[in-house]
Amino acid sequence: MNYKKDFPTIKDGLIYLDSGASSLKPLQVTEAIKDYYTEYGVNINRGVYSLSYLATAKYEEARQTIADFINAEFEEVIFTRGASSALNLVASSYGMDNINEGDEIIVSELEHHSSVMPWQHVAKVKKAKLVYLPLNKEGRITVENFKSVLTAKTKIVALTYVSNVMGYITPLEEIIKLAHQTGAVVSVDAAQAVPHKAVDCKTLDCDFLSFSGHKMCGPTGIGVLYGKKELLNSMPPIEFGGDMNDNVELYEATFKDSPYRFETGTMPIASVFGLQEAVLYLKSIGMEKILKHEYKLRSYAVEQLQQIAGVTIYNPNAETGIIAFNIDGVHPHDAASSFDENKVCLRAGHHCAQLVTKWLNVPATLRATFYLYNDLEDVDKFIDAVKKTVKFFKEFGS
Repeated sequence: MNYKKDFPTIKDGLIYLDSGASSLKPLQVTEAIKDYYTEYGVNINRGVYSLSYLATAKYEEARQTIADFINAEFEEVIFTRGASSALNLVASSYGMDNINEGDEIIVSELEHHSSVMPWQHVAKVKKAKLVYLPLNKEGRITVENFKSVLTAKTKIVALTYVSNVMGYITPLEEIIKLAHQTGAVVSVDAAQAVPHKAVDCKTLDCDFLSFSGHKMCGPTGIGVLYGKKELLNSMPPIEFGGDMNDNVELYEATFKDSPYRFETGTMPIASVFGLQEAVLYLKSIGMEKILKHEYKLRSYAVEQLQQIAGVTIYNPNAETGIIAFNIDGVHPHDAASSFDENKVCLRAGHHCAQLVTKWLNVPATLRATFYLYNDLEDVDKFIDAVKKTVKFFKEFGS
């Protein structure tokens, strides 16, 4: 695979290994955004003139493209400003409307803050109980450990599909089946899954699933909430304004069905156009091919890292392109600065997942994420940067 030519950011020897935070954007996506502003530039769902009609048709075509990508119905795809807002929408609407005192909400220590904090808030307000699914020794979510916390009181299960720190794939299909047997509803954080592997909402049978555009070669400011349409149409809106209403009287109003009841005001139309192009780009390559490519690079990188004294890898057996590691005795932020001097971009910190970092009992970690535009040469340069960093701090101290 060699797709670097599609990504103008990759130049002057840059090695980009921070796709877990935000992927780079191919020319096809930036052209689609430009196309909106130069060829359309108008609002949707409002004007009766032909240009507005064409923009609206393109917007809804994008919704269908994304629905097909995750095997969902048109009405089940809601555009949001990102995965965080999608996850918050589920908690603020469905959660606040359906959780009662004494109910239980299952989460895990692998969650991104946007997957766990909304449910912390719901639990406090509704006097429900937040229950943490215990991780195994490797830091994984397992079916057996899920069974140990699932009860008749469980009403919500909110779990990551792929951990943004550890890179583990959660065995969701069996977990969702078990949750549904007790009548619980499952909300999935798929921000690290949809960009890297094929996701089928019908096969999963999840109730809600959230992801971001900017992690999958798409623009910032756009995300998607998938929800089963019978659930979405039963949920109250959490934002009110133009285009989400059916009828407005002096003291009350009625609302449109999904997806429009959750898309008030002027939506990020250009970003929707860009996200559609990103999906088409990924489909043209093939999600299975992308995941295999990432795993090949990751396996090669881990093999090389394990030969460097003073490097600790926290997830040597992960199934995706994420490597969480540290250089012994060196703060990750200091190490990341050294990598930057070698033109290697990777993440240092808690990755908006402090519970994972605390579970690992470290202040922060380094994270390298491989994606479709990386190659073996990138891995070699990354390993060389690790060796230089280890040598520098060994000689001069941290």
